Amino acid sequence: MADRMHGRPAAPTDVTISSENWDSRDLTGENHENVLFVDVDMTEASGVGATFTGCTFRGVRFNVSSHTDAAFVNCTFVRCGFFDASFTGCKFLGSLFDGCTHDLMKVKGGDWSFTGLPGADLRRASFTEVRMREADLTGARCAGAELREVDLWGASLHQADFSRCDLRGSDLSSLDPLTAEIRGAVIDAYQAVVLATALGLDVRG
Repeated sequence: MADRMHGRPAAPTDVTISSENWDSRDLTGENHENVLFVDVDMTEASGVGATFTGCTFRGVRFNVSSHTDAAFVNCTFVRCGFFDASFTGCKFLGSLFDGCTHDLMKVKGGDWSFTGLPGADLRRASFTEVRMREADLTGARCAGAELREVDLWGASLHQADFSRCDLRGSDLSSLDPLTAEIRGAVIDAYQAVVLATALGLDVRG
């Protein structure tokens, strides 16, 4: 199990939902707190405003699901599948992902601050206009991914691979180009100055 930043423990769970079929379920307005979900099939589930607080998901399939304005606060995801899942305006504050798959996952807007994605394979994922302040992306594999206009202030980016990644408009103030791979990454002019300054260069007009 990957560790949360600052050693914060996972929330304890009180109820277990195991091996249920929630395929195509409408999650609109549902509220779940301190629930352990095990091998639940949420393929093509969708909804607006669902709330999951302190929940743990083990082996849950979120494939092709669609979530709008949902909240997954302080949740833990272990070996879950997010193939072609979409999250619009969702909150994942303090949540941790461990051994999950994120192929074609699309995140638009929302707040993923303090989220743990250490070592995550995000090469075929996209994040746009997402707040990811102080997120843990240590060792994350983002080569070829899209992270456009993402707020990465204070994020842990050590040994992350951003090669060929589209980073335009994102906050790169926490990125050390000497400890992360950025070869071939797409950036804008302002970001170029930020990275040059991080390398100790004296940028002048």
